[in-house]
Amino acid sequence: MLGSCCGDMGWWGGGGDELLWHLELKPHTSGDFSIAVAQANVVLEDQSQVMSSPSVTLVGVYDGHGGPETSRFVNSRLFSHLHKFASEHGAFSEEVMRKAFDATEQEFVQLVRQSWVSRPQLASVGSCCLVGAIANGVLYVANLGDSRAVLGRRATNGRGVVAERLSSDHNVAVEEVRKELREQHPDDPHIVVYNRGIWRIKGIIQVSRSIGDVYLKRPELSRDPLFQRYVCPIPLKRPVMSAEPSIRVRKLMSDDLFMIFASDGLWEQLNDDAAVDIVSRNPRSGIAKRLVRAALDEAARKREIRYNDIKKIEKGTRRHFHDDITVIVIYLDQHRNNASRSKCSTFDYTNAPIDIFSLNSDRETEDPGIII
Repeated sequence: MLGSCCGDMGWWGGGGDELLWHLELKPHTSGDFSIAVAQANVVLEDQSQVMSSPSVTLVGVYDGHGGPETSRFVNSRLFSHLHKFASEHGAFSEEVMRKAFDATEQEFVQLVRQSWVSRPQLASVGSCCLVGAIANGVLYVANLGDSRAVLGRRATNGRGVVAERLSSDHNVAVEEVRKELREQHPDDPHIVVYNRGIWRIKGIIQVSRSIGDVYLKRPELSRDPLFQRYVCPIPLKRPVMSAEPSIRVRKLMSDDLFMIFASDGLWEQLNDDAAVDIVSRNPRSGIAKRLVRAALDEAARKREIRYNDIKKIEKGTRRHFHDDITVIVIYLDQHRNNASRSKCSTFDYTNAPIDIFSLNSDRETEDPGIII
């Protein structure tokens, strides 16, 4: 295993908002990091974690849809698979990332099959999955869905900080994704459907890759009478989603300053440049909360209200104003200052709460991958 939970509790109710949690600042292998989460759904569907050891930093953001079950499952399994395969291969690599994603997907499919009679609806729950790994001065970013990683690096002229996207959005709002699906399904004119201003696969879902969403990957399940009766009446002939991650491998450079890993709840409100500008112009401590607040301010502005009005709205109802938002800011120091010793001398494992407004936020009491 990767090590025990670090026990950091963070802060609830930032600025009087009972649905906001944040961890101001903490060291990782190559620098510092900050986390913040704002809940909008009745049950928080975003999950996130950071693991540091003397040799590697892992970052995970998992944005669930249809319920929290898959994102909680990924949160409890994926890092262990990364550790296992990296140990077997002797180092981190793109292959290690692919194997860990595949193992997590296969375990969740097995759970769906085991729970089929009692909980067929579990086949309709899924999660976007964004993971970063820093090892030996190399960055690995793997992604399923539309959570996003963005790098802030010093401009080539030395003036200011510029944004560089590190991940690909697997969302049919992107024309290239729609084109990819149409090429994969040339005989299906309804593989992507535009309705009420939104593109969706088969009129059902916006993201094209995920962990879970098993009935969209295993057509035999979608045709099962039990599933059609209780969950979804749309039978499928073949898979319309995949769990194959996009992976980017990049050597860290001296001009690389920080990275932002966030669920689409942030990127629906702020573009890459705006987020990088906020991080570059403000102190480190509490920087993730500052990004979340900027997103909430923008969500309020779009509805012609103020953030003070939004923070009075209960979870569930609040989803009409913004999505769950998770932000992790990772500062990159080690590769630039050539320090001889890592900031992290032991395994350290930090989780955001399972649910911001719930006693279930204590992860050490139960295994979130089993509590479904």
